[in-house]
Amino acid sequence: MTAYRRPLCRAATFVCALALTTLCAAARAQPLAAAPASAALPPATAASMPAAAPGYTLWQLTALTLEGNPALAAERARLAGARARVRSASAHPNPEVEWLQGQQRARLPGTAQGTSQSWSITQPLELPGLRRARIDAAQADVSGAQAGLGAFEHALLASVRHRYYTVLRLQAESRNAEQDVALAEQIHARVKVRVGTGESPRYELIRAEAERLNAQRAVQTARLREQQARAELRRMVGLALPADFSVQGSIEDAAPAPPPIAALRSRLLERHPELVAVRAELRGAESRLQLEQARRLPSVALRVAGDRAPDMTSQRIGVVLSVPLFDRREGPIGEAQAHVLRLRSSVADRELGLTQGLEIAWQHYQIARSQVAAYEGGIVRQAESARRVAEAAYRYGERGILDYLDAQRAWRLARNELNAARFELRAALVEMERLRAEAGVDAGAEADAEPDTYFFSPFDSAAGIDPPAPSFDRTPASPR
Repeated sequence: MTAYRRPLCRAATFVCALALTTLCAAARAQPLAAAPASAALPPATAASMPAAAPGYTLWQLTALTLEGNPALAAERARLAGARARVRSASAHPNPEVEWLQGQQRARLPGTAQGTSQSWSITQPLELPGLRRARIDAAQADVSGAQAGLGAFEHALLASVRHRYYTVLRLQAESRNAEQDVALAEQIHARVKVRVGTGESPRYELIRAEAERLNAQRAVQTARLREQQARAELRRMVGLALPADFSVQGSIEDAAPAPPPIAALRSRLLERHPELVAVRAELRGAESRLQLEQARRLPSVALRVAGDRAPDMTSQRIGVVLSVPLFDRREGPIGEAQAHVLRLRSSVADRELGLTQGLEIAWQHYQIARSQVAAYEGGIVRQAESARRVAEAAYRYGERGILDYLDAQRAWRLARNELNAARFELRAALVEMERLRAEAGVDAGAEADAEPDTYFFSPFDSAAGIDPPAPSFDRTPASPR
């Protein structure tokens, strides 16, 4: 009995010593683990850390775009030039003044000689129809420039919103890729332990290492694509946006529901800026046709003249008439008629193109909405459940590493497809909003909304939100 007790006593002593050593090591490590992360940095280092990049909302990006986009400033200058042409068309013709002076010499005896002078004033008289046609053509150009400015603003803001949602989507992909890297690191560490203990073959470690490298490469690719999307968004907004900016929001936010397709189509045909611009250009072409037809009539000018010779003085008054005998302006009238016919066809083509674009955007919206509902309703959850089951089975040795990686890959694919469907839903809404843009509605008034509200869109009318007041003469709003 004594011989058997000695080994037991030695084993108990060894176990007690091992437990005491473990407790001491844990006691020494506990203060380091409990210390906050900020305590590891000295005050100087914490103060010298760079501040986070400013986060911009969609409202702020809209305001910066309307304020600093160079192409938009060029369109506003085009509108100012059209208004200046109205003043030029309304101006009356200037009079022509002629003054002549010379020496009169006698060739016959008894003829007076000395200084002779002559003068004349000619005032062109415009026909009322010619002047009215010229003013109408200039005013039609102003209407077209106004509608063109509105169309350009709406198209520009739609592009900015599209780039904004692209950045949000790529941000979500970057976050998902970082989570995949962390999960791949855990899998690699777990497989390494199992291979080291002989529980798994070595090829599983090779597969886990390849999966980790692929996850790291996916993170680098996602970050690069996000940087490219940020650069494209900054190019659309302008240089007022800093290079190290960030955006606020999430692609997972709920999207507003659009009005019925019939209401969208009717408003598009009535008030879309592109249609208004083409129709205004058509009215201007018709006015120019009337102008060319009016120029066939004779032009009239009133002339007053006088002569002063050394021995006599004379005054005259009369009318100068330009008779269109040889040039009947058949060429300019034919060109104006062809231009009118071309613009009428362009109006019909733009109406067809915009209505077809609206139909396509509506179909894209329906498809994206059904995809989002399907992925959110069960596909992503089922893929995540399958991944968890495969992880548990692999942990307990019931499945291999290949089954686990396949389940993880399927879950990752479903998650990325959900983000892609959410982005397509937002893109379809932005396209429908661009197509339903109303001429005369100042897109810049969206920047005057409160910072915590969603930017004005045509779909907010269903929620009881009033549109901004129509205006084209405005000072670009700056972000508050």
